[in-house]
Amino acid sequence: MPLDATVPIPAAPVLPAPVDDLDPYSARVVKAFELVGPSVVHIRAERADGRPLGQGSGVIYTPDGYTLTNSHVVSGAANLKVSLVDGREVTAQRVGDDPATDLAVLRLGGSGHPHAELGSSARLRVGQMVIAIGNPLGFQATVTAGIVSALGRSLRSRTGRQIDSVIQTDAPLNPGNSGGPLVSGDGRVVGINTAMIAPAQGICFAIGIDTAVDVAARLMRDGFVRRSRLGLSAQTVPIDTRVVRAHDLPVRTGAMVTTLEAGGPAEAAGFRQGDVIVRFAGALVAGVDDLHRLLTGEIIGTEIEVTVLRRARPQVIAVMPGDAGS
Repeated sequence: MPLDATVPIPAAPVLPAPVDDLDPYSARVVKAFELVGPSVVHIRAERADGRPLGQGSGVIYTPDGYTLTNSHVVSGAANLKVSLVDGREVTAQRVGDDPATDLAVLRLGGSGHPHAELGSSARLRVGQMVIAIGNPLGFQATVTAGIVSALGRSLRSRTGRQIDSVIQTDAPLNPGNSGGPLVSGDGRVVGINTAMIAPAQGICFAIGIDTAVDVAARLMRDGFVRRSRLGLSAQTVPIDTRVVRAHDLPVRTGAMVTTLEAGGPAEAAGFRQGDVIVRFAGALVAGVDDLHRLLTGEIIGTEIEVTVLRRARPQVIAVMPGDAGS
């Protein structure tokens, strides 16, 4: 090589900024994504002939590959193929599917899967930062951030049943985000993203993880969820501190009846709109998630005592739950 030849000097690699160098908001988003991102998967649903049926996201929540996603992502699929962030592609089996809550559980093939830690949706607060991770429009491992806009929302599932205690967030979602995790700032899954309102901006919804964990346990045990029903809709509400003290209540929140089905078990038993349920068959009810867990198939046709607050005073109502159907 001639002595005057110019030797190109390779550019120094551009390294990401250390988390400690970021502003606090960015640092929390980055940390949460690093904790949960590896467990988020891309799901491709196929017909029996191999034609695509749809796609969505999911989150692995156990070391042996159990994965939460939306029912509508996997419904009707003959084959399910899953892509992991590390590039692996595996097949998945549907363990169970619950259209009434738009939740499903899959079991991934293979081993050594990363998994996310689960938090509690009951501890969420309006205004709290949350992060949505998924695969919108096929772009894998995409993260968006926002806040909890509202709690205790109701959403109609594809079966026509109402899903209560839904989280509303402004973390942007797009087609393909369905089934992915909604994550708190400490890197724990607090919801499963399920829907957005297409004409609106910043109005997206997620199923609370407390509901998802209960449904997943029953799907893993039975493959389906059998429920009893009261014939009412409810939302989680705080109870006035003076009422809590006056009656020495063991809970500070309850499930307030918002609507009653005409001729349903609750109306027949004497429930009224505005009643706040605080006990069901002796068990404490701190909100809608508790009520959902207690409305199991085993109590269909059995008389149950329910304690409500009516005009701030406790009252016991005997009700016989009906069968919610499949």
